Amino acid sequence: MITEIPLITLNAGKESSPLRYHPWIFSGAIKSKSREIQEGEIVEVKDSKGAFLGLGLYQTGSISVRIFSFRKTEVDQKFWKNKLLRAYNLRRKLGLAENKETNVYRLFFAEGDGIPGLIIDYFNGTAVIQTHSVGAHLLKDQLVQALQEIYGNQLKAVYDKSEETMPKQTTIKAVNGCLWGATESNEVLENEHLFKVDWEAGQKTGFFVDQRESRELVKRYSKDKTVLNTFCYSGGFSVYALAAGAKEVHSVDSSKKAIALCDENVALNNFAGQLTAEGTPLHTSFAQDTFDFLAGRDKYYDLIILDPPAFAKHQGARHNAIQGYKRLNLEALKQIKPGGIVFTFSCSQVIDKASFQGAVMAASIESGRTIRILHHLSQPADHPVSIFHPEGEYIKGLVLYVE
Repeated sequence: MITEIPLITLNAGKESSPLRYHPWIFSGAIKSKSREIQEGEIVEVKDSKGAFLGLGLYQTGSISVRIFSFRKTEVDQKFWKNKLLRAYNLRRKLGLAENKETNVYRLFFAEGDGIPGLIIDYFNGTAVIQTHSVGAHLLKDQLVQALQEIYGNQLKAVYDKSEETMPKQTTIKAVNGCLWGATESNEVLENEHLFKVDWEAGQKTGFFVDQRESRELVKRYSKDKTVLNTFCYSGGFSVYALAAGAKEVHSVDSSKKAIALCDENVALNNFAGQLTAEGTPLHTSFAQDTFDFLAGRDKYYDLIILDPPAFAKHQGARHNAIQGYKRLNLEALKQIKPGGIVFTFSCSQVIDKASFQGAVMAASIESGRTIRILHHLSQPADHPVSIFHPEGEYIKGLVLYVE
């Protein structure tokens, strides 16, 4: 039995956002619904005069509709496959798909690729799906079929890692687990560096794919340097620094599981057990709070990487997050050697570029040191940002030269 697509009508004057192709419809913009709508249902959105605005996925909450098409179209398996195929073809143009040196990348990035709430990362034959909305989660069967058709024999497994990311108020609960196939290996290549990825118990989808280009930039600056990688997780920046010929690398994370994975990746790239010219370990990891670790490390490091988890996940935490970024950067700026380099990041979507740079500037003023910005950093091109949805640019990064 085919159910008619429910209609949502907006209040007068609330059509300006979808007319600019912004994909979010907030609950306060809604005037009426043609019937009771279930979470995750496809809905048609019209303005107050009845003009078509878009098709989207419905959900209770502040953002009630996430639009996936601004054109009237038939929404079937072919429609969803074409969404994924266009995303895959973009990654081919970027030189990521079918790359012998890199077999890990983001295949699908939510609003940036046209399905809000959907993330898919590709790990050497395993596609890891992570959904942030009910509507995206209900598409998983169609997504698995589309992935099989697009990748063919290259695809070995599809894993769902949505348990932690689904909206807490929904009655539809996700359970992490394999949706199809069987994983042959959890080892991936990124720019010829080997990493083990733990998508089952690890953070996010198991690996921070979004820092690939920043890791390459760290590599450029690391030769013969003492390097500190804070909030190191699986040790991505540490491996790149070691590969560049760093004099010494320290990795810090409060999670013992993260430190174990970091050490495993250092060993996987044949750096475990190597010694510095002074006979100390080339790489040492510390399961310790970053703020505690930085205290008393006066002028030891040439290069410090600050890549913390999101300090703010909603607007209510924004002020405290800005203060947290200021405090963290101040500690690093006080401790780094003269002529040192600081890579500093924020992945909090609610903290914009200006606010983040303002927090770093406040820390710079308080440090009393002369500081120059060498680079402004963001996420790589496999995390594309729709020009109509600037909120998709969540990573903000600065590379600082500290005199």
